[in-house]
Amino acid sequence: QVQLVESGGGLVQAGGSLRLSCAASGRAGRTYTMGWFREAPGKEREFVAAANQVGGGTSYADSVKGRFTISRDDAKSAVYLQMDSLGPEDTAVYYCAAKLFGSASMDAPAYQYWGRGTQVTVSS
Repeated sequence: QVQLVESGGGLVQAGGSLRLSCAASGRAGRTYTMGWFREAPGKEREFVAAANQVGGGTSYADSVKGRFTISRDDAKSAVYLQMDSLGPEDTAVYYCAAKLFGSASMDAPAYQYWGRGTQVTVSS
């Protein structure tokens, strides 16, 4: 089992920044492809960004490219999401997810483990 705990959410004004963190525990010695998804009220969960298990590759949703940056620190079993130039459309619950095998996917069902989410609210 892998446990994921997100932190760093909060309320920020439009144009501001937040840095989300996700701490992973369990299954020591393994690394995973890590992803961030978000779910806004009344909308389906959508892909935000992912960092591959190996090779350092990253993927981003078009809506966040150039504004969000995903990074990982495998020594700390952590993944981060730096979010800049936030707008009200970024308001959502943000979830960290782990994918046991293979490279990044934009499909939520491809990820086996999920955190409980952290709320990000951007005021206009």
